[in-house]
Amino acid sequence: MPSLKTFRLSFRVLPAAAAATAFAALAAVTAPVAPAAAAAQSPAARLAAARQTLDARAAIPGTAWVTDPRADRVVVTADPTVTGARLARLTEVADSLGDTVVVRRTAARLTRFAAGGDAMWGGAARCSLGFNVSRGGRPAFLTAGHCGNVTPEWSGTRGGPRVAVTETSVFPGQDYALARYTDSSVRPSAVDLHGGGSRTITRAGEAHPGERVQRSGSTTGVHGGTVTGVNATVNYQEGRVDGLIETDICAEPGDSGGPLFDRDTALGITSGGTGNCRTGGKTYYQPVPRALRALGASIG
Repeated sequence: MPSLKTFRLSFRVLPAAAAATAFAALAAVTAPVAPAAAAAQSPAARLAAARQTLDARAAIPGTAWVTDPRADRVVVTADPTVTGARLARLTEVADSLGDTVVVRRTAARLTRFAAGGDAMWGGAARCSLGFNVSRGGRPAFLTAGHCGNVTPEWSGTRGGPRVAVTETSVFPGQDYALARYTDSSVRPSAVDLHGGGSRTITRAGEAHPGERVQRSGSTTGVHGGTVTGVNATVNYQEGRVDGLIETDICAEPGDSGGPLFDRDTALGITSGGTGNCRTGGKTYYQPVPRALRALGASIG
């Protein structure tokens, strides 16, 4: 499900199946941590060991997990597709980890988001533009990798002239893409506030739990909330993505690829989540600093 995340520059990519990724058996790599053994470990070591076990034995599509250091637990989310043998496996692994892990069900399916903020089109795909950046002195923009995977070029309107080409796209594993503009015009990095002007973005930073943040997208505009976790693992149907930011902000298809920000600081690129902006939801974001380092790019 391609996405559009929110940022001033938003794209929307209508999902085109991102190549299915087989997560082979790490099953035997990490043995479950028995509750008695876990009690003897430091809190940080116990949580890290629990996550290793989940990574190795419970990487089931439709699940996600994040460490909640305040509760001293790893919180696992399982969507409605996790049933039968998959649910039994998840329950078995979680039970083996005792009270270090808590499993919560969600009524909404965990998916990548598709559609737009300030929309960018790639054929029939639409995503939200994340942030304008510079690489090698050339202007470009960030969006979600599952958006970049489905189109080699972008236009500002459906069927319009080409304005950018996808140079790098990473998904699954991570979820970021870089599209280079086809002209050399300087494009400042700013987020579209959808009726409330724009917000200039001057730098990239790391999100932290409890931080108040906003995201922008073409489908649902600007919404705010709180970072509820970092270094989250999400198991999409198309494959696993690690190291994501988790928030309690809603989003919907078309918001993928858009920006997550705190005032003038770029934090994340919308990847996916559950729910909607009528009943509420949970969303996950690719950290911007990690994408910039990997791409050799900078906000600008």
